[in-house]
Amino acid sequence: MALFSLLVAILVERMKLLPSGWQFDSVMMRYQKQFWDSQSLKSAVGVVIAIVLPALLVLLISFLLDGIFFDLLSLLFWVLISIICFSHQTLRSVFKQYIQAACRGDVQACYRYASELDPTESLDVVDEQDLGRKVGQTVAWINYRYYGAVALYLIFLGPVGVILYCTVRFYSEYNSNNKLEMPLVDRLQIIFDWLPSRVFSFGYVLSGQFSEGLSAWRQYGLSVNTEAKTIVTHTAVAAESLPEAGDAPLSVQSTLALLALSKRNFVLLLTMVSVLTIFGFVS
Repeated sequence: MALFSLLVAILVERMKLLPSGWQFDSVMMRYQKQFWDSQSLKSAVGVVIAIVLPALLVLLISFLLDGIFFDLLSLLFWVLISIICFSHQTLRSVFKQYIQAACRGDVQACYRYASELDPTESLDVVDEQDLGRKVGQTVAWINYRYYGAVALYLIFLGPVGVILYCTVRFYSEYNSNNKLEMPLVDRLQIIFDWLPSRVFSFGYVLSGQFSEGLSAWRQYGLSVNTEAKTIVTHTAVAAESLPEAGDAPLSVQSTLALLALSKRNFVLLLTMVSVLTIFGFVS
């Protein structure tokens, strides 16, 4: 189920078939507005209930569908959850606008769109080449946070696991964007990212320059307290040889190089899932 669901979700996401209102963050925003407010999320109990409730609903539906029509309904449910969690057209649109701005030489627009890709971190760069490198790191991080980690949770924990991870991610970003002080959220995000970030970043090692990537991964990945973003971005940069010059604008050369690395890494992940499925380790 995992491999088939992943392939269908990737196809739907690439073809932009899912309406924006059905994408995960849009669904969660309606859930947040309908059932919760800022006051109710100031307590640890409220945060835990808000995060766990969607996963419990998915668990209940999975239980009710189990075994019906030779598990066909369960498969369709896996596919539906995968499609909802994998579709992030807003991010794709912002990245496309960044590339277009760079190609027409609009540096100010490049800075604006680059800051929109990751609003949680200030954009501190000195020139266009540094901007391209910074955005490349952001692309590697986004590829992990919105695709790699989602795929890993789906493979090993199914729809319940992937919904739980995406819900934690949503509330972590909601807490940061609205400057709230929600308890537990940041700690839960660290816990949920700890192992997947190390597994996925090791894929950068295998997909790029092995010796340089492995050196960075050992430095950051084997440290218990290193943040997931540090591991992913530093390993990606070490594993890919960033171009010094080329035909593309300076603000996208490093970005495109790290984007290509991220694509190779995700192809490697799908290949590993295929092998694990063949040998029966993944259902």
